[in-house]
Amino acid sequence: MNSTLLESLSGLYEFCTYFGAALSFVLLFCLVYGKMTPYNELKLIREGNTSAAISFGGALLGFVLPLYSAITHSVGFIDMLIWAMIAMLVQFAIFGSVRLMFRSLVLDIENNHIAAATLLAFCSVSIGILNAACMTY
Repeated sequence: MNSTLLESLSGLYEFCTYFGAALSFVLLFCLVYGKMTPYNELKLIREGNTSAAISFGGALLGFVLPLYSAITHSVGFIDMLIWAMIAMLVQFAIFGSVRLMFRSLVLDIENNHIAAATLLAFCSVSIGILNAACMTY
């Protein structure tokens, strides 16, 4: 019984290492993405701005999907860290790209226009899925 328990817990250190790194990356992503957007998303969300919540949620999901892929497909911890950074950069790039294509995007989200936020969220998630798929090697 004790050996089975010890075997089950043998990967606990690695779990904690990867999970801690993943949570740190999520926090870093949220902080940098929040600074990157010209509006204060968390403030807008606290004020009930649904558009800010949709766009931020889409960006977060668009990052977490490839982060998941980086964790499951990496050959080691450092490899996972590298691919997590790439996933983050891709999400930042998609925000910049959508913002260039839709010049009023920032104002639309600040003014709680759901269509603009939904488009940004779907672009973020779509690119996140493609990003995750490309990390399977």
